[in-house]
Amino acid sequence: MQINELFSKALNINEPWYVSDISFDPEHKRLTISIDFKRGSTFHYESEDKKICGDYKAYDTIEKEWRHLNFFEHECYLKARVPRVKTEDGGIHITSPDWSGLLNGFTLLFEAFIMLLSKTMPIHQLSNIIKESDHKIWTVIDKYVESTVDQNNHSELTAFGMDETSIAKGHEYVTTFVDLNQKKTVFVTEGKDAKTVDEFKSHIESHQGKPENITDVSCDMSPAFINGVNKNFPQAEITFDKFHIIKVINEAVDSVRRQESKSNPLLKGTRYIFLKNDTNLTEFQKATKFSLSKLNLKSMRALNIRESFQQIYTAKTLNEFETLLKKWYFWATHSKLEPMKKAAKTIKSHWDGIVNWKKSQINNGILEGLNSIIQAAKAKAKGYATFKHFKNIIYLITGNLDFSKINPKCLPT
Repeated sequence: MQINELFSKALNINEPWYVSDISFDPEHKRLTISIDFKRGSTFHYESEDKKICGDYKAYDTIEKEWRHLNFFEHECYLKARVPRVKTEDGGIHITSPDWSGLLNGFTLLFEAFIMLLSKTMPIHQLSNIIKESDHKIWTVIDKYVESTVDQNNHSELTAFGMDETSIAKGHEYVTTFVDLNQKKTVFVTEGKDAKTVDEFKSHIESHQGKPENITDVSCDMSPAFINGVNKNFPQAEITFDKFHIIKVINEAVDSVRRQESKSNPLLKGTRYIFLKNDTNLTEFQKATKFSLSKLNLKSMRALNIRESFQQIYTAKTLNEFETLLKKWYFWATHSKLEPMKKAAKTIKSHWDGIVNWKKSQINNGILEGLNSIIQAAKAKAKGYATFKHFKNIIYLITGNLDFSKINPKCLPT
């Protein structure tokens, strides 16, 4: 088997194409594989609106080059004369060889390689490895993510969770919507107000989704989110996310501790003892907590109220859950600790959504987990500060996107 034929088979180059020449530049560590086509061959062309579709002979050619996967440590490029064809309407159009990627200059296999690595490493690090600019890599990511998201079908969406996250600390926010059954991000938009829910409704409607099919929503106690859900998904029952409810109570516990620490030096430097669960405390923190529990401290009373609230979620029945919640509310409102009383009143004003947790058993735990991944990725990567890039990285990492729909060289999810 001749070397040209061997490379044709290795690259999966099919008729009418064939490898015509192979050259290697040792100084620049570059392998160039030239590809040509047989005389008289016809080439398929189809317009986007499919009004023009057929096989045509070459009218003329344009020379093009594509970056391919490295040959060992050497950069590899495919080079070919690409036919242009003249269609029956008189138009002249360039055809696309089987190996050509979605963007000019890369093969499908090289783009699949970029998408695979971009999920696992910072974009700038990937840029250094493959020796392509950040800009080109972002262009590939944006194209693949946006094209795949546009093909998503939300006809089976029945339950979603929503939460906001920051693009940069103290700056702009985005709201992420997660399919709680499929455990994947399905929509990302700017802001954290009721308008984000309006946009989500429009998004699912344009992707075969039906707002009336939504039966459950998990979110925090933001009035904007609540109003947005009630307006756009009136059939849905809201479940207030446990994570955010505990956050409200934790803030009340911390407020009690801060006030008391002004007059009690024993509470200096103990903030995390009061915010963490026992399982997350160090041995030293556990010992300190035990010592403090022997004293008559307001902070410890507040902590006991929080830990008692957490135990409510272990109730075996809905009736037991609501009975324990009522007892807790009475305790918190009669504790003579103003921050705890205020937190309890917040619970009271969101009572139905809290009780719904026992019925729906849904929460934003998956969304919180995805947010942790997003924040870790954001901290490591260059260029995430723009909304477009940040949005597409969220989809890339947490959207479970199937890029094989647009590039058969990508592994299906």
